[in-house]
Amino acid sequence: MKNAKRRISSLLVSLLIICSAVGIVGYSSSKETSITITDATSVEASQVAKLDKATIYVFVAASLKNSMTTIQEMYSKVQPNVTIVLNPDSSGTLKTQIEEGATCDIFFSAAMKQMNDLNTGGYIDSTSIAKVLENQVVLIKPKGSTTLVTSFDTITKAKNIALAGEDVPVGAYAREIFKNLGIYDKVMAMEINQGASVTAVLAAVSEGSNEVGVVYATDAASVASKIDIIASAPSTSLTTPVIYPVGLVKNKDASAAQTAASKDFISYLQKEEVTNIFSGFGFSKAK
Repeated sequence: MKNAKRRISSLLVSLLIICSAVGIVGYSSSKETSITITDATSVEASQVAKLDKATIYVFVAASLKNSMTTIQEMYSKVQPNVTIVLNPDSSGTLKTQIEEGATCDIFFSAAMKQMNDLNTGGYIDSTSIAKVLENQVVLIKPKGSTTLVTSFDTITKAKNIALAGEDVPVGAYAREIFKNLGIYDKVMAMEINQGASVTAVLAAVSEGSNEVGVVYATDAASVASKIDIIASAPSTSLTTPVIYPVGLVKNKDASAAQTAASKDFISYLQKEEVTNIFSGFGFSKAK
């Protein structure tokens, strides 16, 4: 009887050891899987060759400010040695700054016109220019406000309008729409609050300073709680695609590390995971 009890005890101890071992293996496997999933970005970043230390200056259209701030943070995890200094403003203003000699490595414009002008002037590496994003032009009003305006065609029914300057891409697009609709002169005769950038137009309307305004769909989406979209620009009225190109600026003072980082960041902006970030802000991939 005693021998039988000893055998049973031995058997139970063996079973406990086996169960414990299985539990440990299972826990270990689960933990490794969790780390792999959680640290996927870190693992991917660790597999990318690290660039030398450099600071690059990136001039971006005002409508790109929010999305590029997010992407800037993402890139810093992939290339921790590279510091990105963003300068968001109207593409027209940025173009002038580059022409006047401002330190800039990358230009990310809200229209092809400014990029083409700089390229023609010899400020851009023509082989680096890439069409990255596309946007839409929309007509907006303050949230919950009343207006007789129901479309771009009826915009002259508004008492006043917030409109970006002609050298600002969204302002140029708006004027093209008005011309194609045959209402350009009437619109230009309205009370116009001319903004220095699309951000200024957005602020004027969202704060209720103007009855209506013309901005990008992405900007409207960023303050959806403050504005209503009246209409999108009819495809027949805007024949120029709202394309956002990026290009490498010829910075004669840039170090080799700076130029390498700039080229790498331009390539990064065209990666699928980055395109998905832009999509989250309302942009679409350029065709």
